[in-house]
Amino acid sequence: MARILPVTEPSQVLPHRVNLRAEIIGGVTTFVTLSYIIFVQPAVLATTGMDPGAVMTATCLSSAFATLLMGLWANYPIAVAPAMGHNFYFAFMVAGPVAAGGLGYSWQVALGANCIAGLIFLLLSLVGLRERLVDIIPDALKHAIAAGIGLLIALVGFEWAGLVRPAPGTFVALGNLHHAATLVAVGGTALTAILVARANRGAILIGTLATGTAAVAFGLVPYHGLMAPPPSLAPTFAHLDIVSAFQPDLVAVIFILFFLGLFDTVGTLIGVAEQAGFLENGKLPRAREAMATDAIGTIVGTVMGTSTLTAYVESAAGVHAGARTGLANVVTAALLLAAVFFSPLAQVAGEGVRMGDLTLYPIVAPALIIVGSFMIRGIARIDWADAPAGIASFLTIVTMPFAFSITEGIAFGFIAYAALMLAVGRGREVHPLLYLFAVLFVLRYAFLVS
Repeated sequence: MARILPVTEPSQVLPHRVNLRAEIIGGVTTFVTLSYIIFVQPAVLATTGMDPGAVMTATCLSSAFATLLMGLWANYPIAVAPAMGHNFYFAFMVAGPVAAGGLGYSWQVALGANCIAGLIFLLLSLVGLRERLVDIIPDALKHAIAAGIGLLIALVGFEWAGLVRPAPGTFVALGNLHHAATLVAVGGTALTAILVARANRGAILIGTLATGTAAVAFGLVPYHGLMAPPPSLAPTFAHLDIVSAFQPDLVAVIFILFFLGLFDTVGTLIGVAEQAGFLENGKLPRAREAMATDAIGTIVGTVMGTSTLTAYVESAAGVHAGARTGLANVVTAALLLAAVFFSPLAQVAGEGVRMGDLTLYPIVAPALIIVGSFMIRGIARIDWADAPAGIASFLTIVTMPFAFSITEGIAFGFIAYAALMLAVGRGREVHPLLYLFAVLFVLRYAFLVS
């Protein structure tokens, strides 16, 4: 069999021969494991007023582009798609209504801020600084941030399933477990959990489709068909407002979008690369190309009408199935393009079900709950015996769901870590930039108008 053609320099070619069958199976496996985002992303961003059909098309096209770029330029079998957690920050914090704890910006401005963060990603990636900046964040806080976002996503999943409801005095209480939408969501979550426990790589996709089938069968949502022409991009294409994003109030937003993307891709790339055997002396070859890919994908995505794109950890399933080169990404990208013809399924997934004053989304709720369980696993890697790291990590994790804000979780964690390390005489172990971020967060709270 022929050796894969070099993507950049001959010395950078991966030492693997192409196994066409393994690459195809790996590419299909990766698509199946990440395809839930095709249904979840429109439902999440639609809460901002964005057209769900346009969001689905933007998600599929930008993901296909970035995944193909990763395969052809960086030569890695690592797919790129909208990041879970980033989309929630975009929809519920930046573009969420002020009454619900959001900042109240329009989705156009949110896309503009997201694009600016993407441009910063790209600049730092091309000059090789992005991966170095990740080192300023303690590993404990990295794991805590991922876990906190997981809890926040799971909380939204519980709300959309009707498992919890607003309650005076306690703020939140158990929902109506007898409502049909809640029962369907619980059943979908149980099925997905069983499939995950049985190591089924398509667990979330199968669970989502099964939940949708049940919701249609019980008359909770209408059936819109299986296939249709791709929804138009017109409602979101090039509607980002970059000019309005250049204002003092949005500096913190751009920082958080930048910060979340700063180490998200790094962690995924290193984790998947380690599993596939790509690391050389602990370093990732062609890291600059891989880093730049998700930055370019984010920029393209915001122009089309979707939130931050990043390397997907679900690619590990494709690697496990045999993917070792960028050829697998060509297969995944082709399937992402084909997915635009299944917009009726995404429309069903985004249908809301009224329950009193609440709107439930039982079809996508199970995916959110299960993804949340995936993201919280990082707490096992936190050294809880190290008091400064443990307390700061705890505050990071619990603040995100309690305050319903990724920003506040990061802020509490940074401030607590910097203060506690100084208090115990270990201030020299903290990078100066982390102190700067902590001070900026303190000043933000000092001048924050409630």
